[in-house]
Amino acid sequence: MQREVKEKPRYAVVAAVQLPSVTDMEFEASLSELRELAKTLGFEIVRTFIQKRSSFDTTAYLGVGKRQEIQHFVNHEAEYAELADSPHSPQGANANVCEIDAILVDHEISPSQARNLEKEVGCEVMDRTMVILEIFHNNARSRAARAQVEIARLGYMAPRLREAAKLAGPQGRQRSGAGGRGGGESHTELDRRKIRDRIAELQQEIVAMDVERQTQRARRQERQGLAGVALVGYTNAGKSTLMRALTGSDVLVANKLFATLDTTVRALHPESVPRVLVSDTVGFIKNLPHGLVASFKSTLDEALDASLLLHVIDASDPGFERQLEVTDKVLAEIGADVLPRLRIFNKIDHVGDAAAQAECTAKLRAQYPDCVVMSARRPDEVAGLRQRIVAFFQQDLVETELFLRWSAQQLRGDIYANCEVLEERADGEGAFFRVRGEADMLARLRERFQQAG
Repeated sequence: MQREVKEKPRYAVVAAVQLPSVTDMEFEASLSELRELAKTLGFEIVRTFIQKRSSFDTTAYLGVGKRQEIQHFVNHEAEYAELADSPHSPQGANANVCEIDAILVDHEISPSQARNLEKEVGCEVMDRTMVILEIFHNNARSRAARAQVEIARLGYMAPRLREAAKLAGPQGRQRSGAGGRGGGESHTELDRRKIRDRIAELQQEIVAMDVERQTQRARRQERQGLAGVALVGYTNAGKSTLMRALTGSDVLVANKLFATLDTTVRALHPESVPRVLVSDTVGFIKNLPHGLVASFKSTLDEALDASLLLHVIDASDPGFERQLEVTDKVLAEIGADVLPRLRIFNKIDHVGDAAAQAECTAKLRAQYPDCVVMSARRPDEVAGLRQRIVAFFQQDLVETELFLRWSAQQLRGDIYANCEVLEERADGEGAFFRVRGEADMLARLRERFQQAG
């Protein structure tokens, strides 16, 4: 019988400098987000080191004293006191010792700062951008997403090649780019020219894929009379759960940041007139590297093509206003801030008891009069949101009457497939349908019925 091999746990510490311009709430929110990112990457955070400074240390980000404190902890004092509840806690004589695999820095730092900090502390250093790049690399599935990730990783890695080479020890140890793992190539062996060539090659592939995707989307719109809704918002705000509730689809729902990067498109369920397609887009986070915003623009194209944006916000997050600011900023960067938008305050069921939820709901509706406050896990509230979506797309529909002779009843299904039938009556010559639908579709149906009659 083959024994199950458990994956070795990975432990990390978080280090961050708080500048005078950053409030305690903003600072803690950013640290909390980095811990969630670390969780997505498979790390367990053992300890957090914080230093208040007027500026970052130009040599190694943290001050000398704090670097020495971390170095001593990593090499001598990494105890499991903070991991008492961890299922991976070791047993036996060395139960109080834990090996730290990485230091996660809550800023983007320069290659030389990372190299100096790593040499002094004796542990791999990953800055915030590197952590995000690794998550994107691990979770990208489609060809387009993987190509975009590789461009971002190569762009991040190019100025770090020289520093990476300096880390090669006497045994020839090399470290390969973000997180110590390469995207099919040994990053430390690539020179800048090869990186530029590879980026150019990937960009050409993305252009070709964009053309193909635009063609497929145009055909879909022509065939289905597309009415598009895009879910946008902060990562982990419950977008995937809401997507599954609105469409009845089996999409990935995981309590991790960036659980999925590839856009999912499904039809609103039950189907409506007109037929509405719902897309779930990649989530946003604070301080998303600008290179990633540019690289993932095509991942957010569904938002640009949508007629309505559903901006999903975590109502249970005390710092939800920060979520709003982040999403608004990114949408403006990709040119989607001009589209009609409906704010959805999700996860209201996570806000205390019934009284607390009622109070929170009242405050949100007072501050954002046209918003929806709900839980994606409550079917009645999902149904209410669906009705608002359908109403949005039906506001430009027109009502008319169509006549279908008895000799052309084989076309009856076209009426129900493309219109909302409000009333049906008949006489000796045929059937009359009072319908609501798009003007162009109704004109095409009327012409078809006249030719059939």
